[in-house]
Amino acid sequence: MTDHARHLDAHYDAPAERGGQSLTTRLRAAFREAGRDPDRLTLDEVAGIDQLHLGGRRASRSLAALGGLAPGSRVLDVGCGTGGASRLLAEEFGAEVTGLDITAAFVEVAGWLSRATGLDDRTRFLCADAAHTPLADGAFDAVWCQHALMNMPDIAAVLAEWQRLLVPGGTLLLHEVVAGGDPSPLRLPVPWARRVETSHLRSRHALEALLAEGGFAPVVVQDVTESALAWRRKHSRREGEGAPSGPALPGPALIFGEVFAEMGRNLRDNLAADRVRILEGVWRRA
Repeated sequence: MTDHARHLDAHYDAPAERGGQSLTTRLRAAFREAGRDPDRLTLDEVAGIDQLHLGGRRASRSLAALGGLAPGSRVLDVGCGTGGASRLLAEEFGAEVTGLDITAAFVEVAGWLSRATGLDDRTRFLCADAAHTPLADGAFDAVWCQHALMNMPDIAAVLAEWQRLLVPGGTLLLHEVVAGGDPSPLRLPVPWARRVETSHLRSRHALEALLAEGGFAPVVVQDVTESALAWRRKHSRREGEGAPSGPALPGPALIFGEVFAEMGRNLRDNLAADRVRILEGVWRRA
């Protein structure tokens, strides 16, 4: 395992890194405590742990519509996490999806949740570095990536790999956090980093320049910061209300640990102060 992978494991599966149970074990136990069979779940029941990005399922649907994904499209979901976007694209858009993530615990959970929701025939998951995958040339019609580039230090290598994996004219669909106009330090921790050394934010201008150098031409790009901030404010209010009475369906705190509520508040404040912004866009392989 590389140092980069170890840092991400320590961040995204903090309780297990501190000697606790594995992520799959914790989540299965939480579903049982909530009165659910962990091997027979609905997409609504797993929603709290399968869309670990701003905007949740609504943001994924918006990006898929923007990219015009057609039924049967072969999609690579990079930084797939627990596989929520992969399952949404398979269920609602008829895509055939390969999810890829460098965090092994996420890949294990993604496979289990797809089996539990009956979508394992249209989704598969792979643990690998986005810059070096064992996948075939031209294997995909689209690359999908939501809130993952800020965890990737060598974006030029990642883009070169996406060029190799996409068919000619294939599309890149991004929903990404970028540096905002306020240069002051980020309020940390945030959902993608606990320390400044593990956050690889780039400005919109820098990201678009890297994409152009990597051979990706913009089709449509839009700033969706205001809607993302509204979504984060709503969820921060809910998290501030405390845990509901009785067993609840599992949420992000089981993944990130108790610090997740603070991460959410810091992200809200960083968005409001213009330290970070959110882009949604589609690029085409030139």
